Amino acid sequence: MLASPFVRVLLVEDSERVAQTVGEGLRAQGHAVVVACGVRAADAAFAAQHFDVAVVDVGLPDGSGLDWCRAARRSGSHTPILVLTARDSVADRVTGLDAGADDYLGKPFSLDELLARTRALCRRGPRWSDSVRVFGSVVVDVDKRAVTVDGRRLPLTTREHDIIAVVSSAEGRVVSRDDLLEAVWGESSDRATRSLEVLLVRIRRKLAEHGVSDALRTVRHVGYSWSLERSRRG
Repeated sequence: MLASPFVRVLLVEDSERVAQTVGEGLRAQGHAVVVACGVRAADAAFAAQHFDVAVVDVGLPDGSGLDWCRAARRSGSHTPILVLTARDSVADRVTGLDAGADDYLGKPFSLDELLARTRALCRRGPRWSDSVRVFGSVVVDVDKRAVTVDGRRLPLTTREHDIIAVVSSAEGRVVSRDDLLEAVWGESSDRATRSLEVLLVRIRRKLAEHGVSDALRTVRHVGYSWSLERSRRG
C-alpha cells in the first residue's frame, strides 16, 4: 500500500459516481487526488501542477481521453497514464497504448485492481517531468510553486502562482476565463471572477517590479495569454 501523501493523481472521469468511488479509494491509500470532468478541465489541472500519475477515462463529454493522452505525450509529458474504457478488445488496448497510455483497464473494473495498477505506475514513476518551464530570464517551477526572474523569486501567493502556471503552459494560446477559473478556483462564479481580476493586477505589478512587462495579456472578451517565448532548453 502507498502511504505517501506526496503522490499526486489526476483522475479524469465525467461520471460523478465513478469519480467519487475511485477518488475515495485513491485517497484511502494516501494519494492526493484532483478530479477533472473532461478534457479542458484536465488540461487546466495538468498545467497548474505536476502529477505522479493520471487515470483517464476514454469517453469524456468534450473530447476523447485517448486524444488527451496523445496531446500530453506530444507536449513532452511522461507522466504515467492509466486509461479506463468500456471497450476492452485487444485492438482497443493496442490503440490505447499507442496513444501514449502506460496501462489499460476495461470497465467494469475491480477497484482493488485499479488501485494495484495505480500503485505500480507510481512506483515506476515518470521517465521525465516537464515541471520547470524556462522563458528567457523567467522560470516557472510548477513543483516548487516558484516563479523567478534572473534567479530572484517573485513573492507570489498560491493562486497567483497557479494563474501563471496555467496561462504560461499554453505558450501563446489563449486560455479562456472560465477554464482559468475552473483550474484555480474550481468554479467560475462572480466571486471567483472578482478575485481573479484583483490577482491579475497584482501579478502584473510584481512582474513589472522585476523588469518583466506585458507577459500576462488580457484578450478582450476571450481570456488570457502568455507572451513570453519558451526557451529551447526549457
